[in-house]
Amino acid sequence: MSAFGATTVNTNPNKSTEVAQPPSDSVSSLCFSPKANFLVATSWDNQVRCWEVMQSGMNIGTTPKASISHDQPVLCSAWKDDGSTVFSGGCDKQVKMWPLGGNQPVTVAMHDAPVKEIAWIPEMSLLVSGSWDKTLRYWDLRQQNPAHVQQLPERCYALAVKHPLMVAATADRNLIVFNLQSPQTEFKRIMSPLKYQTRCLAAFPDKQGFLVGSIEGRVGVHHIDDAQNNKNFTFKCHRENTDIYSVNSLNFHPVHGTFATAGSDGAFNFWDKDSKQRLKAMQRCNQPIPCSTFNHDGSLYAYAVCYDWSKGAENHNPATAKTSIFLHLPQESEVKGKPRTSNRK
Repeated sequence: MSAFGATTVNTNPNKSTEVAQPPSDSVSSLCFSPKANFLVATSWDNQVRCWEVMQSGMNIGTTPKASISHDQPVLCSAWKDDGSTVFSGGCDKQVKMWPLGGNQPVTVAMHDAPVKEIAWIPEMSLLVSGSWDKTLRYWDLRQQNPAHVQQLPERCYALAVKHPLMVAATADRNLIVFNLQSPQTEFKRIMSPLKYQTRCLAAFPDKQGFLVGSIEGRVGVHHIDDAQNNKNFTFKCHRENTDIYSVNSLNFHPVHGTFATAGSDGAFNFWDKDSKQRLKAMQRCNQPIPCSTFNHDGSLYAYAVCYDWSKGAENHNPATAKTSIFLHLPQESEVKGKPRTSNRK
């Protein structure tokens, strides 16, 4: 605890490594290359930026490599599975494909409203985009028109893909499950187990279910098969006494199958859903964490610390609203699952 009356604010209480030359406005998405330690961030200053991350033991260095611009704020990003190409979508209602080899970005997808979510599906060689125009659209990059347009009941707020499982969360708290072996028909429609607006999703590594996070500081663990309903549960997180904060990001560790939550309270935590326990609670940062991601082998966890606009423009103070992207080195004790013990964490 800081001394009473102290005015200094620790902007990096977890002693993470700060990424060089961060965006000038809030970060909306983070994603690592599936092949190497290249980190991409999209932001509200209309930019998509890429850094190379160098790791040597406990030492991390970052080098800005390149950036491209959209005409309006950028909301989402995804990598092609070979690590050659980045996709980005946002308020200009389009998705750009950016070959990192030096070629110019090209528009590969269009919507009638902002693009909130995108994912590359390597098993299908298709890009899927989810928009506030209440559609999911599948794109073959060689063709100008979508391969398929899937109507949604409401605006797309979150998307999780782990082929053949795909889950889309919409503004009316519906969770629409697709089996991508039959992508043109809904497999199942579920009302969120959480009472408030959905903010984020993550598919289980074993594809048997998904996590859902809401604005009310709560996460749902949900299995697709009704026979496993007894394994479903919800839990509270990102709360401080009577203050309740949004869960903004859910990320599974690519090796251990545990997961991280990040929230508007400025904290990120590591959890084991199978033993139903928190593995590690990190120190709260001085601003919200709107997005986060693990790298391909789980040795790095990236998270952005910046204003999330949840309290509108009137609560935005440019003098204090610095945007930072941090890199945390997860320790095995933080991310490796462990059997349930009688002593609760």
